[in-house]
Amino acid sequence: MSPVSKREYLEAVFLRYKRASRQLKTIILNEFCTTCKYHRKHAIRLLRKFKRFIKPKVKKRGRKPVYDKEAILKPLKRIWLAANLPCSKRLKVILPLWLPGYLQIYGELPKEVVNALIAISPATIDRLLKPVRVRYKGRGRATTKPGTLLRKQIPIKTNQWDEARPGFLEADTVAHCGESLMGMFAYTVDCVDIATGWTEQRAVWGKGEHGVMAQIHDIEKKLPFPLLGFDSDNGSEFLNYHLLRHFTERKKPVQFTRSRAYHKDDNAHIEQKNWTHVRQWLGYHRLDNPDVVPLLNKLYTQEWRLFHNFFCPSVKLVAKQRIASKTIKRYDSPKTPFQRIMESSHIADSVKQNLKEQSLSLNPFLLRKAMELKLKKVFELCYKPKL
Repeated sequence: MSPVSKREYLEAVFLRYKRASRQLKTIILNEFCTTCKYHRKHAIRLLRKFKRFIKPKVKKRGRKPVYDKEAILKPLKRIWLAANLPCSKRLKVILPLWLPGYLQIYGELPKEVVNALIAISPATIDRLLKPVRVRYKGRGRATTKPGTLLRKQIPIKTNQWDEARPGFLEADTVAHCGESLMGMFAYTVDCVDIATGWTEQRAVWGKGEHGVMAQIHDIEKKLPFPLLGFDSDNGSEFLNYHLLRHFTERKKPVQFTRSRAYHKDDNAHIEQKNWTHVRQWLGYHRLDNPDVVPLLNKLYTQEWRLFHNFFCPSVKLVAKQRIASKTIKRYDSPKTPFQRIMESSHIADSVKQNLKEQSLSLNPFLLRKAMELKLKKVFELCYKPKL
């Protein structure tokens, strides 16, 4: 009998020998010694010490996990998806803001799960969400046509603004043109306050001067602070006499500036919001039905602004240092525009109190649900067959 055969026979006999009575073990041992021609003591040692082949478990390196992955992954994933896929550092700040609303919608969670979600680190969030992360990619089309008429009258912004004080806006337009720039379609006028990150959006049909100015005037009325400065790109929808008179011919003129031509970095704040606050939601679809404009404005002026300004934190660049070929950037901790307003010494206490009372009445999950319903109506209207 070959060594391999003896090994296979030992595996077959082992379980019988282990479970047998004393008398039966003697019979099995005699049979084993006769078949394999082993000495009796050697056979006893083999049957006693034999270990069946079991695939060894790979021992996980490092310390034991602190969190119960299955318990916290479900609420973590729901909040992450409802908040429109934020990065882990922003999601860390979002969790304590959104948990009260989550408990109202989905019911109570065990106390240890709530504590774990509040104490969880961004690195752990990345590790838990790694299997479910989805990457979105897309590039749009630029529709900025230079307005040369007023370039000399409107100065280029050269960092003269006090960016620590609320009231200085950057503005841009986002084209909902789909695959073609031909014909008429809807645009979104996007504005962001540099100091607080407070954003406002409005829809217009085309890029007419009067339509854009009317929406900017409406945005100014809805801001929780006075407008002090307005900075835009060189598009003709901004560089025109209507908007210039609107900002300069008043008791307290608004500082009206523009960026350098073909330098998107001059409007870095609003370019980033064009993606997170417009493109991520509306995509690159063609909205060429004029009836979508009132629907979008109803959405923008209600749930949209509340959702983004009260429940979506962002980071601000604090310092930038160039060392040799590397640029080291430092950011502050993520905060919502509402939180930055509450911390600002330039905002009146009455405004802060009104915003605080409003924030207590809001639920981000209900706002998100209402937004999705209105967006569904917008897309249904745009893709409705034309007669």
